[in-house]
Amino acid sequence: MAVHTEPRILVVEDAEAIRVSVETALTAAGFAVRALPDGGELEQELSRFRPDLVVLDVMLPGRDGFELLRAIRRQSASGVVMLTARDGVEDRLRGLGDGADDYVLKPFVLAELVARVTAVLRRTGRTRPAVEVGDLVVDVEAGMARHGTAPVELTSTEWKLLSYLATHRGRVVTKTQILTAVWGYGDYADNLVEVNVSTLRKKLEAHGPRLVHTVRGQGYVLRSDAG
Repeated sequence: MAVHTEPRILVVEDAEAIRVSVETALTAAGFAVRALPDGGELEQELSRFRPDLVVLDVMLPGRDGFELLRAIRRQSASGVVMLTARDGVEDRLRGLGDGADDYVLKPFVLAELVARVTAVLRRTGRTRPAVEVGDLVVDVEAGMARHGTAPVELTSTEWKLLSYLATHRGRVVTKTQILTAVWGYGDYADNLVEVNVSTLRKKLEAHGPRLVHTVRGQGYVLRSDAG
């Protein structure tokens, strides 16, 4: 099997509600995420965590986002997506001139932020590798799944479900985590997950052995029992 390495995202945002929601959305999208309330430990986290991309707020206590952006560029080639409530052209040009890869204006939709992060990772060559589970290959970035050379035809929802399971390959994910990642929030009935897992299983098992397993009382895991 190919070794799966999730892109690492460092979030620096002082507003707790925004920080938590961004961390949750990026984690649900399959990224490895750490979050800081300010830039006090930025340099240490750049060395310890080695992020592929930093989501960086502009208005921060202490050192602001522009100062932190310059610090990132002195130490790292990580992608940088800046968050700001300022919509002035001067601020955007300043950030882009200092090395930011993209700007997202507040308030923003979480799905847009995830898409912007993914786009920057793609442009900088830090995308997720294809995941191999037995004979199944799931290329999350290309939006393609195949068994050997045969493509697996999936609906949009089935693809989202498989992508999420693939980015967490070998790890058990709960129904609530799946609901949040695939449908956007976790207050649907559990049987919504069960029904879609069942249809996904049927399509995958038309090509080979079972790969989506139920872990009683915990959730589901994508793995090949063949190793």
